[in-house]
Amino acid sequence: MPDTVSDGEIDRFVRDLDREAEGGGYHLNPDREFIRGLVRGLLTNQGRYGYISCPCRLASGNREDDLDIICPCDYRDPDLFAYGACYCALYVTADVEAGMRAVGPVPERRPPPEERERQKQERTRVGPAPGGLKYPVWRCRVCGYLCARGEPPETCPICRVPRDRFERFM
Repeated sequence: MPDTVSDGEIDRFVRDLDREAEGGGYHLNPDREFIRGLVRGLLTNQGRYGYISCPCRLASGNREDDLDIICPCDYRDPDLFAYGACYCALYVTADVEAGMRAVGPVPERRPPPEERERQKQERTRVGPAPGGLKYPVWRCRVCGYLCARGEPPETCPICRVPRDRFERFM
């Protein structure tokens, strides 16, 4: 996919994103032109890197290094709780969507590269299940969904992100 994205692609993606968001209990920013600009960035990044990294952050082009900023990013829910919107303001709370709260600046939560590397090392450590459990516990880094099984699910049943967005929960 070239860096140029058609209006039709943007419209389809906005419809799909809106349906997924509402189905999962989330809300998109009510400013549809703003959303279209963000979606253009998401689709451009998908064409460049093969995944929809946040258009408001610099992606490395390495999926494993950018897992935390693939939309929906790992920081969406804490940002929504604290600020009423995620970092790029694609997702907002119900009160923002209804016009009862304005969106202000959302500070960057993404740690510097060396901290992300340390966190990655922790996630990949393999050992016995904690507390003598039969299976390890896996946590979705996006929505917090927990499951106890040999491997994480192929797709999160709550927020629909792929398996690589799960970490062992200690």
